[in-house]
Amino acid sequence: MREFFKKFRLLGMVLLALSLVIVFLFYRALQPKKILPVYQPADFNPELVDADLQYVKKYHAVADFSLVNQNGQTITQADYKDKIYIADFFFTTCPTICPIMTENMATIQEKILNDDEVLLLSHSVTPEIDSVPQLKKYALEKGVVDQKWNLVTGDKKQIYELARKSYLAVKTDGDGGPYDMIHTENFMLIDKEKRIRGTYDGTNSEEIEELLKDLAILKASYKE
Repeated sequence: MREFFKKFRLLGMVLLALSLVIVFLFYRALQPKKILPVYQPADFNPELVDADLQYVKKYHAVADFSLVNQNGQTITQADYKDKIYIADFFFTTCPTICPIMTENMATIQEKILNDDEVLLLSHSVTPEIDSVPQLKKYALEKGVVDQKWNLVTGDKKQIYELARKSYLAVKTDGDGGPYDMIHTENFMLIDKEKRIRGTYDGTNSEEIEELLKDLAILKASYKE
């Protein structure tokens, strides 16, 4: 009789374990998958959006550009074709938020170093100071890996228009003229269609962690 109950006890434990596995799998299957929004100008604080764009609710994407990186190479949208990328705005002589932002971008670079799907793009907001040699010096100091991270300089008006009208990263108005200056801590997550999928405080380590989680979600969406 004992042997009989022992056999059924073992069978019961096996069935219980299988039931728990099945319940867990059903629970996982029923959980809604997080999908990142596609941000449009109408979704942002109006202070961050040019008046001409404030009511745009679809089809917003980063405009084409042509800038020069730390190696003197021309960088365009073609270099980011079929890539997810993270963008920001900085200047090499900035003593306040930029060193923190650069350190955090370097942390992201380490995480994506072997990921062919993801790149980084940092735009200088003082292109008259940040020449190619200056950017190269800064890149070497900060551990920039050329294949993963472009620091770009070029026409100031183009850079400022990208910040204000493409990345929606800046609260101030301006024309990109000699006395115009932008200073933003924002990191922008851009998808393969050049759309904004997230904005983050590049000086905040918790938001950097959030960015990395969102990056994983965005990468996974291209595999579905």
